[in-house]
Amino acid sequence: MDRRWQLVLDCLDTEQPPFSKGTLVTFRKRLIDAQMDRRLIERTIELANHTQEFGSRSLRAALDSSPLWGTGRVEETHNLIGHALKKALRLVAKQRGETVADVSHEAGAEIVCSSSLKAALDRDWDQVEQRKEVLDLVVQVLYAVDAWVQTLEHEERELAQPAVDTAKLVQEQDVQLDENHKACLIKGVAKDRRISIEDAEMRHGRKSRSVRVDGYKRHVLHDLDTGLIRAVGITFANVPEASVTREISADLERQPVMLKELHIDRAYLSSHLVRERSDEVEIYCKAWPVCEGKRFSKQAFLLDWDRQIIRCPAHQEMPFVPGGVVHFPKDTCVQCPLKTQCTTSAKGRSVSIHPDEALLIELRERQLTPEGRAKLRVRVAV
Repeated sequence: MDRRWQLVLDCLDTEQPPFSKGTLVTFRKRLIDAQMDRRLIERTIELANHTQEFGSRSLRAALDSSPLWGTGRVEETHNLIGHALKKALRLVAKQRGETVADVSHEAGAEIVCSSSLKAALDRDWDQVEQRKEVLDLVVQVLYAVDAWVQTLEHEERELAQPAVDTAKLVQEQDVQLDENHKACLIKGVAKDRRISIEDAEMRHGRKSRSVRVDGYKRHVLHDLDTGLIRAVGITFANVPEASVTREISADLERQPVMLKELHIDRAYLSSHLVRERSDEVEIYCKAWPVCEGKRFSKQAFLLDWDRQIIRCPAHQEMPFVPGGVVHFPKDTCVQCPLKTQCTTSAKGRSVSIHPDEALLIELRERQLTPEGRAKLRVRVAV
């Protein structure tokens, strides 16, 4: 469909696709299994050493993430359980040389072997009671298949059990029994919820409030001077971006470069690349917004980094440590003429100091200038 892909695959103007998109996914997986993804990086380093056109120097880099969609179908609870059970029955049928219909009849699970579970159930899905009735029926089929699998010969049971266990996992995370001992969906989403049968590691996640990810996130460290991708990492879609930076560092340590500038978004501010950076590394990032309210914000308090003293608008001083919370004495706050502008707490005003508070102050001051805002736009290159 895409002429760019046709050019790469040497099939320009082909009307009939030579293979499915799934073939590309499978081939990519085989390359990774053979460590060819690592070989791409190793070959790049070899070229750098040979040509001397890029290599050892100070590195200006931008790090960002993008959605990486999983290879499996995302399904809701009924279809997840049905899909897993059908997979178990199909494996047993293949082992025996029988049809899935024959095996499903033996297991008492004919309903999960149609091309569409919802079509086979034939209910009005807008009706709450009918949805509950269907869910209870699917759970009963799960119990029946689980009991049937335990009666199989060892080899057949070994084939079917993993898929049945997956169906039971979906039931555990999504289904509970109501007061009448009928199956109903659990309100909310289970932590680390399984969303696909064929791709077990896919997860729901978000790139932003408006962009949802079903699968993973890929993280790319982009060399701002040469245009090279210097390091890559991958995380599940539901874990914080900052968790990937150890993997990013592992790639960088294999290269003769010294990180000098790092352009990131706020999701990476808690990463070890920021928290454990050397004095030579400059961080460029948009700071977290200041919470504006009717009372004094933290920005109204002066931080003396040399003395590690915080001074309130009424000139009261207290020691602080990065990552700690400063509690001004309640007796002092009660008598303060600025109390109504500062706090309503009977215990006095408290101020949290971020572990990297000095950096956040620097970032806020920098983005107040046109030059600082221009620097923030450099990350768009990634």
